[in-house]
Amino acid sequence: MVVSIQGVEGSFHQAAAIKFFGKKVKVHCCNTFENLVQTVRNGEVDAGIMAIENSLAGSLLPNYKMILESDLQITGENYLHISQNLLVNKNVELEDIKEVHSHYMAILQSIDFLNQYHWKMVETEDTALSAKHIHQYKSKHIAGIGSKLAAELYELKVLAADIQTNKKNYTRFLIVEKRTDSLVIPNANKASIHFHADHKKGSLAKLLTVIAKHDINLSKLQSIPIPGSKFNYSFHADLEFEENIYFVNAMYKIKFMITNLTILGVYQRGKLP
Repeated sequence: MVVSIQGVEGSFHQAAAIKFFGKKVKVHCCNTFENLVQTVRNGEVDAGIMAIENSLAGSLLPNYKMILESDLQITGENYLHISQNLLVNKNVELEDIKEVHSHYMAILQSIDFLNQYHWKMVETEDTALSAKHIHQYKSKHIAGIGSKLAAELYELKVLAADIQTNKKNYTRFLIVEKRTDSLVIPNANKASIHFHADHKKGSLAKLLTVIAKHDINLSKLQSIPIPGSKFNYSFHADLEFEENIYFVNAMYKIKFMITNLTILGVYQRGKLP
């Protein structure tokens, strides 16, 4: 199994891929999410795994749009606990550190720990790439912030573990594959859809009422600006259900109430760690 990820080896995307597909999964590293989507569409890999939302930072709106326009199919989801760790080469101690290199979000998430010291913060494009460079250049005065997987891959020492301020930090990832009518996910109990609602008073409320009447839990409703419109929005919705027939019946009812309905995927819902 070969899966495209955004970032280099040791990234949280790779950790999510291992958690979902197992330790034998091979990863194809992509610089951008656009490149990731392209590799899946072209059949270069079996699947892709994309971060879609974080419990602290919120949704990655561009990724919703990318999945919709790519015509890929969502075939699964995975929740990963984000643990930030201070990584150094094996002969480095706290008193040796002068700079900390990492993605700005990792620095921000760990700011309470970092503020205890007088280190220079250097923002980089990727947590795992910072770890890789620290290993390559055998840095004696530079630390990174990243995953324990990055520490393992680049032979670094975890000088301080779980340094993130908020310990309840989770990222949700979506698994995407080429769309095919023959691909059926056994025991599917969640679906992602995209639609345009009538901008008349109460139209969205009526839609949500129909969904509720079919014993479906609306776990997410995300508005997305429609390009070129005057503050009109389309919607992404995640629906959870116990039986697939509940979802089928609900879609039959609401298709007369909305336009441009796209079923992005029907899959098994993930479990929070």
